[in-house]
Amino acid sequence: MRTGPSEVALAFDIGGSKTHAVRAEDGIVVAETVVGSANVSSRGVEEAGRQLDAAIERLGGARGVAAALAGSAGVDTPAAVRRLEILLAERLPGAAVGVVHDTHLILAAAGLDEGIALISGTGAVAWGRRNGDDVRAGGWGHLLGDEGSGYWVAREALRWALRDNDHGRVPAPLSRRMVEDCEVDAVLDLHDLFYTRADPHFWARRAHVVFECAAAGDDRAIEIIDLAAESLADLACTVADRLGLAGPLVLAGGQLVHQPVLERRIREILAPRGITGIRVLEVAPVHGAVRLANSLLSAH
Repeated sequence: MRTGPSEVALAFDIGGSKTHAVRAEDGIVVAETVVGSANVSSRGVEEAGRQLDAAIERLGGARGVAAALAGSAGVDTPAAVRRLEILLAERLPGAAVGVVHDTHLILAAAGLDEGIALISGTGAVAWGRRNGDDVRAGGWGHLLGDEGSGYWVAREALRWALRDNDHGRVPAPLSRRMVEDCEVDAVLDLHDLFYTRADPHFWARRAHVVFECAAAGDDRAIEIIDLAAESLADLACTVADRLGLAGPLVLAGGQLVHQPVLERRIREILAPRGITGIRVLEVAPVHGAVRLANSLLSAH
């Protein structure tokens, strides 16, 4: 039984729009908070530092913190990793500091050391690890890819709406629902809004319209979801093939967690491809950062 001071670790899940941070003592989460995004790549060093300051203060300050682990979107290069490491080290002197891509948090949160993580939220990416080797597929961002993401699903609905307009067709039910959800007057207004509201998070939040229409039997919405599932399954298979790994596969990200129809379609597609042990992540990814932070404590 431990009788000395608790070992304190801070863990951060840094996304494109927010940072979920927790304080753990002897591996037990005792405090948590949500602040703005501390993503160095998209928000810049100064803003990332401000958000880390806010999170650390809300979690009780830097005193006594022995380790800190951040899983962050956008840390795709050693330079990006180092920038975030420096920000953490400056604020937590003496603490062991680690930074990983946020995809790494999923397996850790599921209690796994090896396997595949498939994420569909605003973006889409797969990542896996086996025997110390890791592979990533997708995660290119909305301008280059992210097929199967929430952003992509909403964008496909807009493309169909605008294509119908070009042909002089009466707006389809999915198009009318998208117009309503975006609070504009007509299909062509969606075009203007798409370019004036370029924030991918805004459009990812419109993906629910497609899923609602699919649940009502809309063929076009069902087709979009099927294409999304195929794209996401391909990401998982790419990682599985490169690692020679058949599972387990952990599904995560807001769209996969909250849209069971997408989860079911992915299971159906992957079953004949030999991917096994498919499950949805049941805890917040930041718990994976806690687990990885505890590993830092063990090595420190």
